[in-house]
Amino acid sequence: MEWAPMNIRAPTRLAVGRVRFYGQHHGEVNCSAFSPDGRTLLTASDDGCVYVWGTKSGRLLWRLAGHRGPVKSCCFSPDGRLIASSSSDHSIRLWDVARSKCLHVLKGHQRSVETVSFSPDSKQLASGGWDKRAIVWEVQSGRRVHLLVGHCDSIQSSDFSPTSDSLATGSWDSTVHIWDLRASTPVVSYHNLEGHTGNISCLCYSASGLLASGSWDKTICVWKPTTNNLPLQLKGHTIWVKVWDCLTGKCLETLKGMLDVAHACIFTPDGKLLVSGAAVTR
Repeated sequence: MEWAPMNIRAPTRLAVGRVRFYGQHHGEVNCSAFSPDGRTLLTASDDGCVYVWGTKSGRLLWRLAGHRGPVKSCCFSPDGRLIASSSSDHSIRLWDVARSKCLHVLKGHQRSVETVSFSPDSKQLASGGWDKRAIVWEVQSGRRVHLLVGHCDSIQSSDFSPTSDSLATGSWDSTVHIWDLRASTPVVSYHNLEGHTGNISCLCYSASGLLASGSWDKTICVWKPTTNNLPLQLKGHTIWVKVWDCLTGKCLETLKGMLDVAHACIFTPDGKLLVSGAAVTR
């Protein structure tokens, strides 16, 4: 796991500072996530644990154990009170941040759970995995709210819209589904965003409602999901970590500090730090 300070004052010139390693994992790092205030960093590892770090100190605060297989995804709730983690053991765990205690073990998937994401109001959690299904859960009770069926292959990524009324899921079937969560009926409708030619590995909504999708076809698509419009496509990925200007579509920086495959990268909420997770361990 690598940490790099970023100078973002001048968009045309990106300065990369020293790199810090978070190296107490005993397996590949599959996911990383910052707390809403940026002070705490989560990492999910193939060793079956979620690691909680002090962002600037690099000190390991907690190691959350309980999963019986590699941890594939992790995230903080937007209110900062909960952590969600998912695993190849087919389960999702909800953790209380203040007590570093597991509150719920959510079971409903039939295969590895590859992605978890909270709604902006922290009241719902989405999960998806190798069983080609996505599930929306009520956080407080752990009750299943929606079962979303429609992808033809594994679901690898998910994210709620800023208004929480829709959910985006990305799949190895090369499509992005936008699910309408406003309906109270058991069957939830969706529409497809088609434009990639490879597996969809990551999704992220902006605060304005734009949706970015990253794919194994080495492109990033930036969508207007409500209109299916594709205003921007970023091409030319020849190295594991790149930083792009989404207004111009230009690559600002290629980060060459990675020692191996980069499974995850994420900015702090203020955009000043970037963390990437690698396939190497230290």
